[in-house]
Amino acid sequence: MPAPAENMKINADRLWDSLMEMAKIGPGLAGGNNRQTLTDADAEGRALFQRWCEDAGCTMGVDQMGTMFATRAGTDPDALPVYVGSHLDTQPTGGKYDGVLGVLGGLELIRSLNDMGIRTRHPIVVTNWTNEEGTRFAPAMLASGVFVGLHDLDWAYDRVDAEGKRFGDELARIGWKGDEAVGARKMKAFFELHIEQGPILEAEGKDIGIVTHGQGLWWLEITLTGKDAHTGSTPMNMRVNAGLGMARITELVHKIAMDHQPDAVGAVGQANVYPNSRNVIPGRAVFTVDFRSPDQAKLDGMKARLETEARKIAEDMGLGFDMQVTGHFDPVTFDDACVDALRRAAERFGYSHRDIVSGAGHDACWINRVAPTAMVMCPCVDGLSHNEAEEITKDWAAAGANVLLHAVLETAEIVE
Repeated sequence: MPAPAENMKINADRLWDSLMEMAKIGPGLAGGNNRQTLTDADAEGRALFQRWCEDAGCTMGVDQMGTMFATRAGTDPDALPVYVGSHLDTQPTGGKYDGVLGVLGGLELIRSLNDMGIRTRHPIVVTNWTNEEGTRFAPAMLASGVFVGLHDLDWAYDRVDAEGKRFGDELARIGWKGDEAVGARKMKAFFELHIEQGPILEAEGKDIGIVTHGQGLWWLEITLTGKDAHTGSTPMNMRVNAGLGMARITELVHKIAMDHQPDAVGAVGQANVYPNSRNVIPGRAVFTVDFRSPDQAKLDGMKARLETEARKIAEDMGLGFDMQVTGHFDPVTFDDACVDALRRAAERFGYSHRDIVSGAGHDACWINRVAPTAMVMCPCVDGLSHNEAEEITKDWAAAGANVLLHAVLETAEIVE
């Protein structure tokens, strides 16, 4: 099959304008976005994306999880489609690019093919996966998890947010509950463009990150139970302080991650003490631990050590101890052929690039279970993400989208 020509490029200005236009929907307080999943802002962003896709000649399908699939027809009706995409939902204090670049980069790919009059044998489908962030309805990557069979559809519908609202009810409320069976679609391949969300590419002056692996993770929630007591009148040696236990286990989490270097990270992210009063010794502490590594043995070893040593800390302090798994996936190795297509694309343009491991979870990590999958990343300023100050440049966005374009064209097969 012919390789894409070097002069086949996306329209960088149009891609950037689309990113800025989408960012007007669900604006944050400090220049970013708050477009959490299944909110009115999410519905508005979806409607804009649908209009753009239909204007580009695509047909839109929506599955029962609300995931959107915009299809550009191929010349062979029996050929499996090549999928691209990411997500439009954001964190409560999210940036303008996390996820959105992958969706709108896919749309720009379609628009640019239209401009150049290029046809492909395989259809190309641009995807907006529902609830990748998981910030309102846990867990993250919920719709893609249902798509690959990790989660049951009814279980996903029963997830609730902090106000007790059900995922299924909110999906219906905003009008994006589709009829298509989740997971019915078959893929030739899936490519996801994303910002790095880390500092490596910018620090090394690289234009492109070719993602070869994704870190696995354990999300753990620990509950310590002690005894509420007055801070002023309870002797130090008679306290059963759940807050102190949490502090000691927080230090332990850091030590465990450091002892598993390199390629391992860990931290306590969310922490709450009860009754959370200034003059009451905490009688209960609930906090989350996030361990990640691309090495399965290290990942599982960190979890096992935490359970043993944290339990011992609690017992020595007279605290009740409970640890529950709230999220997990194994390390991911992306498809060699898809990775090579991205690497060839970067080299065709002369972009500086390096192999990289994704430190965050992405929908591609789940889709990798059912289709050949790979990811391409562009730098982000200071590695900052999940923050309204998240920033990239127009040139970085264009480079990532150009690599995506060429890898997809190789896979979807240009028709001469």
